[in-house]
Amino acid sequence: MNSSAEIQAILALADGTIFRGVSIGSLGHRVGEVVFNTAMTGYQEILTDPSYARQLVTLTYPHIGNTGTNSEDTESGNGHQVWADGLIIRDATMATSNFRNSQSLSDYLQAHDTVAIAEVDTRQLTRLLRDKGAQNGCIMTASNGETISRDDEQKAIKLAQEFAGIKGMDLAKECCTKENFEWTAGTWDLSDTLLNRDAPGSHDSGTGGFFKQLGTHIDSKYNVVAYDFGSKTNILRMLVDRGCHVTVVPAQTPIADVLAMNPDGIFLSNGPGDPAACDYAIDAVRHIITETDIPTFGICLGHQLIGLASGASTIKMKTGHHGANHPVQDLATGTVMITSQNHGFAVDEDTLPDNVKSTHRSLFDGTNQGIELTDKPVFSFQGHPEASPGPHDAAPLFDKFAEMMAAAKA
Repeated sequence: MNSSAEIQAILALADGTIFRGVSIGSLGHRVGEVVFNTAMTGYQEILTDPSYARQLVTLTYPHIGNTGTNSEDTESGNGHQVWADGLIIRDATMATSNFRNSQSLSDYLQAHDTVAIAEVDTRQLTRLLRDKGAQNGCIMTASNGETISRDDEQKAIKLAQEFAGIKGMDLAKECCTKENFEWTAGTWDLSDTLLNRDAPGSHDSGTGGFFKQLGTHIDSKYNVVAYDFGSKTNILRMLVDRGCHVTVVPAQTPIADVLAMNPDGIFLSNGPGDPAACDYAIDAVRHIITETDIPTFGICLGHQLIGLASGASTIKMKTGHHGANHPVQDLATGTVMITSQNHGFAVDEDTLPDNVKSTHRSLFDGTNQGIELTDKPVFSFQGHPEASPGPHDAAPLFDKFAEMMAAAKA
């Protein structure tokens, strides 16, 4: 990627470290917490995951952009928005090769006003973050449109140092839906080919209709209200697959409004930011736990909110867990799952009250990965069982939620 048309860019960390590269996205600058993700695939799902709001994502896999982008592989609630504040990669591939590709990664980043930098030594950056912990940083493109000046470097370092950081930041209310909506679509199945792309039932999303959408016509057995703290859409699809009629509500929806919908189950979504800052959500979950017997399932931020509402504490992790290759053990069976992860906070297992038991634990660092109340139909998981991107090992957690609702209705 060395041509006269290249625009220089830098990543400046709050400790003064400078990484130089070239711009592959929009011009300008973005600040956020710099984290690294070890997934080998799924860069579009990562970029559009609301849980990455206010973060600059470093992808450790060196070659990014090989398969381009399309209009189907987005995970943001509105179907299109890029939530990561910046992207950091080693090598932006020059060519894309995939039958679903509709736009190169660079064009996609520019179309979504996302600042990104390539030709960074991501190996060195990852080692730095691993040793020192996640740092605040700033991606900046050359102010004159060509080369980075000394003034640009100093300004970028200053901006990184001035960023308040994720701890104490409530981002759920910023990344959630602004009004209620119903979700009826099931998961995708790659069952169409170029030969039968126009067959009845194929889904035309603008990339040729290569997926069939499952679950849309399944009879709904359960009325589920999903609190949106920055939910990924594949979570909602997997709920529909299990017979759920899903009503998605904003993060700050009063619990009285949710209960008025007579839900068979309540779902608490993933989302960005510090869970301890979401006092409104903690109060709502505490009411669910203490005043109702409604089956409740939380993922990621939703998991942390259940922990906080139960009386436990959360902690800011050194680097967090971001990737699609994290081993997690089911403490009841000993089974080890390979999971997708994206979080910078964890429930402090040592602070769990007597009526809350730990169900899953990370085999990377021993942090808590799941809890369950012993006196209420409430459970949660820290990782991302919806697997976008990632493995499907933890998908049975959605079955457990459906089984709990079936038992409550019996």
